[in-house]
Parts: sequence; C-alpha cells; structure tokens
Amino acid sequence: MTVQPPRLAPSGPQAVPAMDGSPFKPSLVRAVFRDVTAMHISRSAAWAAASVTRTVLAEIIGGARRAAAEEGRKKLIPRDLLSAIDRNVELEVGHKWYDHSPTFRGLTGDLYDAEGVIVPSRKRGRSRKPSAVVGAHRFEAGVKKLLRSQGVTAVPVMVRDLDGIASVFLTDLARDAAVVVRESGVGRFGTVTAVMPDEPAPPPSLDGSLQALSTRRGDRRTIGGDDILAAATMQLFGGDLRQRALTEARGVVRNPSAG
Repeated sequence: MTVQPPRLAPSGPQAVPAMDGSPFKPSLVRAVFRDVTAMHISRSAAWAAASVTRTVLAEIIGGARRAAAEEGRKKLIPRDLLSAIDRNVELEVGHKWYDHSPTFRGLTGDLYDAEGVIVPSRKRGRSRKPSAVVGAHRFEAGVKKLLRSQGVTAVPVMVRDLDGIASVFLTDLARDAAVVVRESGVGRFGTVTAVMPDEPAPPPSLDGSLQALSTRRGDRRTIGGDDILAAATMQLFGGDLRQRALTEARGVVRNPSAG
C-alpha cells in the first residue's frame, strides 16, 4: 500500500490551496533521477523531491492566477506566467527551459556585434536537447491537476511552459542532490532577501535547520530525503518559497511510513 505524504494547510494571505498528496508521483521522480545519476533514490527522497516540485509549481501557478484574476480571467496565458515571475523573483526557476520556449524569447538577452547588429545563434548539426526538455511532457498530468486545484485552466502553450519548468527544476534538483551525496554535504548556500529602497538589508543568517544540512551521514550510493532538502536550499532563493518548500518536504521526510 502506497503511503501518501501529509496534507499541509496553506498559510499566509496569498497561499495557494492545499491538495491531497503530490501530483508528481515517485515513479516520475525516479525516472527523472535516472536521467541524471546512477545513485539509488530512497522512498523518502522521491516523496520529498515530488513535494518540493509541487510547492514550487503551485506557487508559480498561484502567481499567474492572481495576474489573470486582475483581468477577470480564469484561463491562464503566457503573459500571466511572465507577470508572476516579474513580481516574485523566487519563482524564477528552471532557467534552462527559457531557452526553448517562445514565451521567454527576447527576455534571455540577444548577442550584438560591435556595430549593434544581432548575432544569429549558431546551429550545430545533430544537437540534442537536454533530457529535461525532451521529457517535459511527462509532467503534463501533474500540472493540469495543480491547475484544477486552484480553479483555473491554461492555454496549451502555458501548460507546456509549466511542464518544462517543472521538468528542468526537478532535473536540477536531482543533479544537486547527487552532488550533495558525493561531497557529503552542502558546500554553499545562496540567500536573497527582498528589501525596500533606502531600507537597510538585514544581516545574513543561517538557521539551525539549514546548518544541519551542511553535512550528511550515510553512504555515497543512496540519495536520501535530507539530501533533497539540502539540494532545495541550493535551487531556491532564501525567501518564503524556499522556507515553505522545505517545511512541507521535511514533513514527508520525517514521516516514518514514507521513508
């Protein structure tokens, strides 16, 4: 019998609706990890990775939903995705997808020569797209479930963008988790704090839970739940989204039935 991770209620004025379980199943997580590493992934790690990905995608959809609501729409379009990311830098994840999506074309920057003429991108024969891009369609069912949980739908190109972002994010998470295992802990922490102009920035801090992830115990052949938590600190900025993703995933890791 498969044990579902705990259902966590939303918190905060703009929290996204809670939903039972994760729309991204452990079997999908394991398939993505196999594209990146030959390491074994534990059950708790698979659930934790699914949880982090769910939290991130739900927040992106929530931001896009609010942008659409301002125009009286319940069907999301790519402009809503760009608006959500523009309003919250924490949602800028899965960057490698941007290079393959018409939605982000022109936003990733063009290369100009000395006379100010755009330099066309080089096309190499038999170039392979990253596996995260090729496999983006695997996330469509989960993305549509997340959309329904927030009472919205999306045009096909928007669904495709969400699929791609989810795929690239989870692939990067898997890659960083493998690094954590190989290096026996996290070697870096990135924190970005939003402050108003003319206000002093708060001093950087590293709470006890993140310090605990800086070292690990166990063999170097298995990715565990704590390794996923450590990888999430590397993938996400140090704000509300990262804290929420870690809190929800930590509940999965600490559930003995899911470990």
